[in-house]
Amino acid sequence: MQTKITELLGIEFPIIQGGMAWVAEYHLAAAVSEAGGLGLIGAGGAPASFVREQIREAKKLTNKPFGVNLMLMNPEADEIAKVLVEEDVKVVTTGAGNPAKYMSMWKEAGIKVIPVVASVGLAKLMERAGADAVVAEGTESGGHIGAATTMTLVPQVVDAVNIPVIAAGGIADGRGFAAAMMLGAEAVQMGTRFLVAKECVVHDNYKQKVLAAKDIDSEVTGRSHGHPVRTIRNKMTREYLKLEQEGAPFEELEKLTLGSLRNAVVDGDVVNGTVMAGQIAGMIKKEETCAEMIQEIMTEAKALLKL
Repeated sequence: MQTKITELLGIEFPIIQGGMAWVAEYHLAAAVSEAGGLGLIGAGGAPASFVREQIREAKKLTNKPFGVNLMLMNPEADEIAKVLVEEDVKVVTTGAGNPAKYMSMWKEAGIKVIPVVASVGLAKLMERAGADAVVAEGTESGGHIGAATTMTLVPQVVDAVNIPVIAAGGIADGRGFAAAMMLGAEAVQMGTRFLVAKECVVHDNYKQKVLAAKDIDSEVTGRSHGHPVRTIRNKMTREYLKLEQEGAPFEELEKLTLGSLRNAVVDGDVVNGTVMAGQIAGMIKKEETCAEMIQEIMTEAKALLKL
């Protein structure tokens, strides 16, 4: 399926894997790219040296395009921005900030820049800054979220900008893919579905938590201090929400979650750790390879779109 995004990025299918911190490392990114989508390495809060190593390892597994997701709040964001140029990365997606100060450096290096946005205003700002495309991410997604739903955000962003729009949030199968195309998107980005990919190296406890999730198991913490995060409900979220209701200060709440994502992803602590996943987790019931997932989604979507 050819779209403006497949042409822009040189990929076979308009499916992008989310750059999830601690989860999206080189095995997963390379597998998604090999399967015809665009894999992303999630820089998260990692140092620049780690990101460089991840890029080099991914190149050993695939010669197809892949990218890096740069969280602009990372203390080493300036250094990582340079690493992306030095290591000839083809695509960068950005979150938690404005990448404008890196734009000219990346553009000169031929890097495609795709910021993640949660509002029309931010999408317009990114277009003016020189972005090649934007990811319009609805509140259904896992991790740090905005307020607007995918169904309402995507068409408004599509109408507001002239660059291609990628839909994200609540998409995990061919039906969601087809719906995103009907809203005007040129591709989809999925995170939660790829959490249970066979090539994803998260702890098996994390995968099983996603596979066992029901439709009502999604929880949002942090609304009281303006940093909402969507996770799967567990002991930690119950404690967090109780403290929030009692008016606990931000510092106390932050202490509760410090290192908790790593604890869940790496150590398998899905009781006290943070199990980030989108609302779509309740639909995901099997572990597959990235290639199997992408082929299944595209087959279903093509049938629905009568392609």
